[in-house]
Amino acid sequence: MLNLNQPGRSLLVAAALSGVITLDAGSAPAADVTLEEIIVASTIPIKERDAELNAARAFYDFWNTDDAAFLKRSIADDFTDHTLPPGRPQGPEGPVFASHTFRGAVPDLKVTVHKMIVAGPYVTVHMNFAGHFTGAFGTVRGDGQLVSFIATDLLKIRDGRITDNWHIEDNLTLLQQMGIATVKK
Repeated sequence: MLNLNQPGRSLLVAAALSGVITLDAGSAPAADVTLEEIIVASTIPIKERDAELNAARAFYDFWNTDDAAFLKRSIADDFTDHTLPPGRPQGPEGPVFASHTFRGAVPDLKVTVHKMIVAGPYVTVHMNFAGHFTGAFGTVRGDGQLVSFIATDLLKIRDGRITDNWHIEDNLTLLQQMGIATVKK
């Protein structure tokens, strides 16, 4: 594995992480999702690596902004969510539905990517979502409290587009912070 954040590694990715350049070849600017560390298997051809990083970066720029242009650049028409929650539509409409629904509760939602690991056609991403619960989640209204929870995605990328996603979120922490769930001690 090649850790692209260590000195002397890929200048292209280091420059992209520092904001000097972007790996995103699309016309829309990046939304500046925070990426703390990217690790890439050293056997991945540069063109494939960059296409996978561009797709993943655009996907998390979408989650960071709710801008559907980022989503359109990142996912394939045959996108499949393998851990689809009840009520969420399958396919490209699913992330749009999820983002709009969650932003109804947490309008200032931001994502920080702590680790992004690229290995072949798979990208594993560990991140944190944070914002303030000022909207409504079901029948519960927020009072501005901070919510912050971790999540991990496994993305499969083909031809520079995300085709599959498996994800897990720390929903218990989120629901506790929202005042919806309690844990008996």
